[in-house]
Amino acid sequence: MSGFAVGDVVRAADAPHAGHHRVPRYARGRRGMVVKVHPSFPVPDDVVAGIPHAPETVYSVRFEATTIWGESAEPFAAVVLDIWQRFLTPVSEESEVSA
Repeated sequence: MSGFAVGDVVRAADAPHAGHHRVPRYARGRRGMVVKVHPSFPVPDDVVAGIPHAPETVYSVRFEATTIWGESAEPFAAVVLDIWQRFLTPVSEESEVSA
């Protein structure tokens, strides 16, 4: 999986999986924008489970409040979450037209 850059539009994972989910429920499946690229770190779940773990890039992703809580949310408010790469997928312009 290639990395993301500042300004890329991404979608947070919503697929269920065993163990702790590193994306808060309110942001799962939501679209956001990468606002910062952090250094790579091991995903803690892999470390604790004894799974071989290569460091993985972490991104700060900005989610508009209206994207998360709907039109009744403050129009200029946002939430920024730090999310590992495996929990993000790119949002292409083609898929946005059908979404």
